[in-house]
Amino acid sequence: MNFHWDVFINLGIISIALLIATFIRSKVKFFQKYLIPNALTAGFILLPLYNYVFPLIGFETASLKDIAYHFLGMSFVVLTLRHTQKKSKENDGALPMAVATLYQYAIQLVIGLLLTFLMIYTFRPELFHSFGVFMPLGFVLGPGQAMSIGANWGSMMSIEGLSSVGLTFAAIGFIICCFGGIYLINFATRNNWITKEDLEYMGKEGTRRGIFSRKKKDLPVGSYLTSESEAIDTLSLHTGLVLFTYFLSYLLLLGLTKLLSFAGDAGVQLGDSLWGISFIFAAFTGMLVRRILIAVKADHIVNNMAMNRVSGFLVDYMVAAAIAAISIAVVASYWLPILIVSIVGGVISTWAVIFIGSRLFKTHRFFRTLMIFGVSTGTLSTALALIRVVDPDFETPVVEDYTFGAGIVFLFAIPLILFMAWPVKTFLTGDWIWFWMFFGLSVLYLIGCTIYFVIKAPRHAFKKQQIWLKKKSD
Repeated sequence: MNFHWDVFINLGIISIALLIATFIRSKVKFFQKYLIPNALTAGFILLPLYNYVFPLIGFETASLKDIAYHFLGMSFVVLTLRHTQKKSKENDGALPMAVATLYQYAIQLVIGLLLTFLMIYTFRPELFHSFGVFMPLGFVLGPGQAMSIGANWGSMMSIEGLSSVGLTFAAIGFIICCFGGIYLINFATRNNWITKEDLEYMGKEGTRRGIFSRKKKDLPVGSYLTSESEAIDTLSLHTGLVLFTYFLSYLLLLGLTKLLSFAGDAGVQLGDSLWGISFIFAAFTGMLVRRILIAVKADHIVNNMAMNRVSGFLVDYMVAAAIAAISIAVVASYWLPILIVSIVGGVISTWAVIFIGSRLFKTHRFFRTLMIFGVSTGTLSTALALIRVVDPDFETPVVEDYTFGAGIVFLFAIPLILFMAWPVKTFLTGDWIWFWMFFGLSVLYLIGCTIYFVIKAPRHAFKKQQIWLKKKSD
């Protein structure tokens, strides 16, 4: 009998890498000092293997991409099924998180388009006009969206490998997010951007080494049972609830895509784009299922700590798989334009995240800033990995607020998604009006976010010269 083993082989390989990374973290001071998550280490251990070794035996990265894609969606299901904390009047909520994310999208679009224009008129006249759009596609939206839209543009312009260009930007975003994020965390600890309570947790031996000592007797409780194990194990109950909800989100997205197809080519394009951000629909379905559980008085079966264990498993394997799936070979043809856009855009975007985050947010300011940095330079998966360094059990409302904020971002970003192909028309027709129309639309988004920032930011925020606006509570 023939059985398919690809997914389980990949999971086994990732498991080996995670165990090796755990051993390295427990022994090597460098990894302890910089609190490098084991999942990131495992991903970079596997990166050269999946690029240069495994292809020799016919083993590709398709299953890795599937793991990263689906585990990401399920992790959002977990976040929305958990019991929500009572919101304090001081909490920022989802809207500032949404605006901060959309702000970075607008900044990167403006920078990417301007740099593309300059490169076309200097040393790279054959460069396609939508090149700069790949930075926010890869950095903010991630490899799924960048790959699908790149493939569509490639067919429109008869240029091969544009999906790989999108993945390359996503890969560079991973690197910026991982190493820049860890440096940012350590820089924040040295400059007292994080509270004493956070510093106390990060300074513990177990936190630094990544595993608890053999001598430690009072091990923390990982979760509570909400079911009799004789009937169904609590882990099975929670995992089943997550998988069931994720399947419902698939049916929802499938039905929505079918409905959009009746709107013509624009609807088909929008429908295809939705699959790249399926985690939003997973989160929406999770919220719906949670409301149903509350309505039928069955929400008590959900234990937050048990959900944290499920989420931890998903995030660890998701991050390792996503990094290992990066293709190194695609950098060759566009390495200089990619490098220019990534460095300039990455520096400006990082500066903007810190500047805006310290002034826009009122509660958990650094945590929120770190979350926005993660999703605007890397991807959501690495952003969650960074947040777990300072908030391992997602006890703050930061991730939850971002989950709701992501839906707001999507609604506001629909015009950008619909008209993102305008620069492609410039490449096909030679008429620059399409390029500048999309550039103008991006500038309008930038202006709108700036107006919101000016209204919400503390008075005289622009007069402060430091990049991080310190408050008395810092």
